[in-house]
Amino acid sequence: MNESIFPAAVVVIFSILFLLAGRCSTSGLNIWPKPTSLAWRDSESIFLSPSFTIKIPSHSQYLRSASRRYRRLILSERYRPLLRPFPPQLPFSTSQHLLSLSITVRNLSDPLHPTTDESYSLIISDSASTLTATTVWGAIRGLETLYQLVWWDGDHIVVPTNLDIFDKPLFGHRGVLLDTSRNFYPVRDLKRTIEAMAMNKLNVFHWHITDSQSFPIFLPSVPEVAEKGAYSSDMMYSVADVKSVVRFAMRRGVRVVPEFDAPGHAASWGGAYPEIVTCADRFWSPPDSEKLAAEPTPGQLNPLRPKTYDVYRNVLRDAAEIFPDSYIHAGADEVSPGCWKTDPTIQTFLSNNGTLSEVLEIFINTTHSFISDDLRRTAVYWEDVALSLDVKVGFSSLPRETTVLQVYKGSESTKKIVSAGYQVIVSSSDFYYLDCGHGGFTGNDSRYDSQNVNDGFNYAGGNGGSWCGPFKSWQRVYDYDITYGLEEEEAKLVIGGEVALWSEQSDPTVLDARLWPRASAMAESLWSGNVDELGKKRYAGATNRLNEWRYRMVHRRIGAEPIQPLWCAYHPTMCNLNQ
Repeated sequence: MNESIFPAAVVVIFSILFLLAGRCSTSGLNIWPKPTSLAWRDSESIFLSPSFTIKIPSHSQYLRSASRRYRRLILSERYRPLLRPFPPQLPFSTSQHLLSLSITVRNLSDPLHPTTDESYSLIISDSASTLTATTVWGAIRGLETLYQLVWWDGDHIVVPTNLDIFDKPLFGHRGVLLDTSRNFYPVRDLKRTIEAMAMNKLNVFHWHITDSQSFPIFLPSVPEVAEKGAYSSDMMYSVADVKSVVRFAMRRGVRVVPEFDAPGHAASWGGAYPEIVTCADRFWSPPDSEKLAAEPTPGQLNPLRPKTYDVYRNVLRDAAEIFPDSYIHAGADEVSPGCWKTDPTIQTFLSNNGTLSEVLEIFINTTHSFISDDLRRTAVYWEDVALSLDVKVGFSSLPRETTVLQVYKGSESTKKIVSAGYQVIVSSSDFYYLDCGHGGFTGNDSRYDSQNVNDGFNYAGGNGGSWCGPFKSWQRVYDYDITYGLEEEEAKLVIGGEVALWSEQSDPTVLDARLWPRASAMAESLWSGNVDELGKKRYAGATNRLNEWRYRMVHRRIGAEPIQPLWCAYHPTMCNLNQ
């Protein structure tokens, strides 16, 4: 959690304002995610001057870019809320116009990193407004808040006045995972996703670039991997594409964390280097032997072949050149015993009393040191590397200071990992997997032949053929507590969470609707929580605000799916189960 940018006395003042905010109407102010504290005195609004300006420190390229972008949006968007934000009797100050926003940043040079301070304060008075932050990245979050506060009344741009906001996130890591291997997404779709993330104050784009199905990124040291591993030459990211995405994200305060999954999920490496990949080009689930992969198509890197490390180092060395983030996600999930057992070199190793976990340990020990010592990066792995029931390594192979683990099996896994002293990113499939609930994607599935709706496959089990079904509604996402069951000291090791969109059944045609506004629900719960100041879940009020926020995202050309009939948005609380 970030420290406040203010001295203790000022924090106390803002806390008092927050407590008094119950006496100051905030109805009609729709900010997503909800700020830490907000006080709107007198419920007044004023017009924004057509010549409104944003004054910034002159030597900050990212802040200059953000201020230009937000000024243009503020003066041109013309967003009219579903409901008029304020009752007609509330006064407007028509004699004065808001002329400017002055931004003050204490540390202009602080880079975007895992512990970046994103806090800010925003004060709007009758003629001027101020935005104060420790870092450029906090100032960018404050600009998004100001932008969300303005609306169009048909003749003027209107903004609330006598408003004080102090805001900072609960968790420093708030991300979206997108899988671009199983189905390909053009750069424009990646940028639109990152744009939507910035709107929601999310700050990590976890780019799951490669998997068994394809290797869609061109890397200069190993060009043949993409040339033979991508679906086609026009389904491949160039170095220029990657740099463009990273630059676009940086301007919005979003880190891009690349994932090159290995040693499992690596069949796509085999087109160029068949000698380093085991069990490639085989049927993934042979009827008379072990499965070779969790899903089509099988193929794993062979840790017992020296050539494997030559290729792997080239891949990650090139990746480090074009992805500046301090994290590299190295995967290490779902290593299939059956796949490795098909390889003669591994068979010999096992016949000499070796184990498959030792094979994985050889790979992790060799590659982790390359990531941490040579590339000077923190390695992120999926929980399987330490907790798999089949193939795993001991915690001794995972140095705590250079390792972060990402969990997808829920609170029990989180508890085990933080108890061992590791930082954790939470992506529980029961709450944060946004691809779930759309049925299975494998063909020739005779289970669908059943005409009995209570057979446990389609209905009674609630999974509809999806291993992680049912569908995760926004309320399911919103209500999740990623530190559930942890002691206070353990919870400090949870650095944040990520929703995940795996792409077996997703591509650009459904991208926006699969992500939004469900990812918005996580954005608020990780920014300011999902409970009010009394500790009560605030999902009822969040429904009304999310309805409005979804429509505003659509106005900003994000194809977010609806969460209710429009009638419910026009009649707040009338669609609740309980009033």
